[in-house]
Amino acid sequence: MAPETTDLEQAAPVIEQAAQAITGATCVLFDFDGPICGLFAEHRAHDIAERLIAWLEREDFVVPLTGAERDDPHAVLRVVGASRSPLVHRLEKALTDEELRASVTAEPTPHVDRLIRAWSSRGVPLAIATNNSPLAAESYLTRRDLTSCFDRHIYGRTRNLDHLKPDPDCLNRALHALDADPAKSLMIGDTPSDLEAARRAGVAFLGYAEVGRRTDRLRRAGAETVIHSLEDVLVHVESDGRQA
Repeated sequence: MAPETTDLEQAAPVIEQAAQAITGATCVLFDFDGPICGLFAEHRAHDIAERLIAWLEREDFVVPLTGAERDDPHAVLRVVGASRSPLVHRLEKALTDEELRASVTAEPTPHVDRLIRAWSSRGVPLAIATNNSPLAAESYLTRRDLTSCFDRHIYGRTRNLDHLKPDPDCLNRALHALDADPAKSLMIGDTPSDLEAARRAGVAFLGYAEVGRRTDRLRRAGAETVIHSLEDVLVHVESDGRQA
């Protein structure tokens, strides 16, 4: 009987696939909720969505969502934005307020703080490209003393909801501000919309997701490399720094 393959052995070929993109990246873009933190760790997303839907219904807007989509605040925002309802800007403000409250109790993704500092210390420009409010991202980074690592390059949701990922707008804004070559840049994200935005921006993509449905969704969307721990990335970044 063949010996069982360990998690580390399974991860090794995957991370080796991404090694060139990781160590050769001259610019790194992070999605926020997921790769950097669990934004809704305590301030739960489904509770936020429920409050937003209840407010919309009081304003006589019926939300045409069912199932899991009703638990997703961004799905609620998208559907109202697509309707061109005059309520959309008030709804976006309400969601921003909810995300700001959530940023106070957000839980850091394991190993990410050290990874951010390692890349930053090596002079690699970093940016956040997210569908969340940039105010929430900045609030979280300030609490973790990571703001300087990004030099305030935080590109998040605007009032133009047509520019939410998978539209590459926030990635393109980051790349432009950093004068970065997309072909030498790397995006770390955890959703198919992150993957599609990276493709459209011409940026290499590294999927991050715990084992489960998010991993399956990324692979079905065509993600070639999906890792389950940022420790794998950290090892390559720190090793590259020692060899420099």
